[in-house]
Formats: sequence, C-alpha cells, structure tokens
Amino acid sequence: MKNLDWANLSFGYRPTDYNVRCYYRDGKWGEIEVSSEEYINMHMAATCLHYGQEAFEGLKAFRCPDGKVRVFRMDENAARLQSTCRGILMPEVPTDLFCDMVKKVVRLNQEYIPTYESGATLYIRPLLIGMSPQVGVHPATEYLFIIFVTPVGPYFKGGFSTNPYVIIRDYDRSAPLGTGMYKVGGNYAASLKANALAHEKGYACEFYLDAKEKRYMDECGAANFFGIKDNTYVTPKSTSILPSITNKSLMQLAEDLGMKVERRPIPEDELDTFEEAGACGTAAVISPISYIDDLDTGRRFTFSEDGKPGPVSTRLYNLLRAIQYGTAEDKHGWTTVVID
Repeated sequence: MKNLDWANLSFGYRPTDYNVRCYYRDGKWGEIEVSSEEYINMHMAATCLHYGQEAFEGLKAFRCPDGKVRVFRMDENAARLQSTCRGILMPEVPTDLFCDMVKKVVRLNQEYIPTYESGATLYIRPLLIGMSPQVGVHPATEYLFIIFVTPVGPYFKGGFSTNPYVIIRDYDRSAPLGTGMYKVGGNYAASLKANALAHEKGYACEFYLDAKEKRYMDECGAANFFGIKDNTYVTPKSTSILPSITNKSLMQLAEDLGMKVERRPIPEDELDTFEEAGACGTAAVISPISYIDDLDTGRRFTFSEDGKPGPVSTRLYNLLRAIQYGTAEDKHGWTTVVID
C-alpha cells in the first residue's frame, strides 16, 4: 500500500498508476486496454470538445475492516450512464463491460485504496467522450470510454456535519426538458457561477428552484435534496433532476426503517415543515443542511437549531456507510467484492 496520509486527504485528483480504456469504432466496442498515461490524444475537432457529447459517472471502492474491497452499486451507475447515452445519442456501454472495467481498474490500483480507519475512499470516475472530428452538430462515430481512479477524503472539510445553503434565483442548473436528468458535463458548467456566488456569500453550496416557475425545490448544487418530517422521507420529483444512486439507496433504507417515502414536487414554502434536511450524493453521501437562506425574500429555513445533524439523517448515513464497508447486512445486494 502506498505510504500516503490517508486521514488528511482532501477531495481532489491525485495520480494513480493505471487507467483502463475501451474504444467504440465501426459500430462495436473493442478490447479493454490498460494505460499508465494520464493524457488523451484527440483531434482538435473532436465532437466532445465542440458539441458536448460527453458523459461521466462517479462511484467508490471501500477498503473494509474484513480486509475486502467493495464497490457500491456499480450496476446502477452503468444503467444511469446508459440512460445518458440514450439522451445524447452515444452508444451504450454494456453493463458487463462497465463492471469489468471498474473491477480491473480498482485491482490495478489497489495500493491507492485508503485504509478503513482513515475514512477516505477510492473514487472511480468513468468517462465517455465522442472522439471523431467533425464541424457540424451530429453524433460522433468513434468514442472512448475510460475509467480512472483517485484516493479522496471527505467532500466537505467537516465530513458529516451541517452546512448552510442559499437559494440562487438568477441562474438555472437545467431546463425541465433539457439534460438535467443526464450526467453530462454541461450541467456542471451551468452551475459554476452560482456555486461561486454561494461561496462568496459564505454558504457551502447553492440551491436551485425549478427553472419554469421558481416555486419548487430542485437540486442543491450537484446533489439531490431530501427533507424529513412526520416519519416521512420526502425528495423532489422533476425531469430536470439527476437520478441519484445515493438518494435511491436512502429511500430504500428509509422504507426498511419503517418510514414513508414520497417523491413529489416540494414547494419552497414546505421547507418550514421539515424537521431535517440534507443533500445527498456519491461524494458526500449525506451533507446535513443547517439552514437554507432565500436572500430575495429574506426568509431562513432552519433544520438544525444546535448545528448538529438530525437523528434520522445520522441513522441513514451510518446505515448506508455500514453497508458500503461490509459491517451491516447487505440484504439488497448492493455491494460487490472486487478484492478478497
């Protein structure tokens, strides 16, 4: 194992030894290739650079206390990537190919998987890009699917602790019938300015309302939103929200714990009724929200009077993490052991 300071890792890119690649040419996928090169050689007129034919995923590998290395719900990541491929006209990466490449890249870089005690993980980034050169808005004919990994610490410096959010009305992350439900880079480019404004104002992240009416809760930064009230887990339903695998897992765990689950539009006024609230995604799992400010109206919606995560969010976070690390029963078959 590499001699790195696992406990003090931030969330960012660090080089590892290998990545894995596969090309789509002449209407079919080729063989998996192993590379130690960090760069991609592409034409200056590559479709991904000009017309945004690009998609990516994010998942993690966990070094567990039983000595095994597990990956969480990679079949769901494969399915979400396939949905994105259908949405922006790229060839779908078969689930078997996706999973084989994830397993291979984790095994090749196992010395970079942080120790269990550190709380850090190995982040896995699959990337699919249109490679063929052209000037004109058409799908590419050649594609590169590449997966690299990097060890990461907590997404937020404080780890599992509450953070303040701010509603930004002057920017939209995506349109209702646009690409919001797909994991494409353009959605994140659209969030950069609002995110910078939120940070300038002292908030952890920005919060978007729906683009059409500016009445309903959409996404918090690059994460899904959920609220807790009356033993019910409530999360927004919209065509502009990326389907979060973490959120899907939390909804199932909430049901396992005897809670009701509701996926529906959440009007901003309803925030006053939630006992807890959080943002959820692969990077942070759950980021509990201390309060949300609406600067345009002067309203503050508070979910933590003492600044600590709420009991339901804490229970869900600990249970999901325990499943990922193999210390709780994985009764839904979410984890895959890639290294015994």
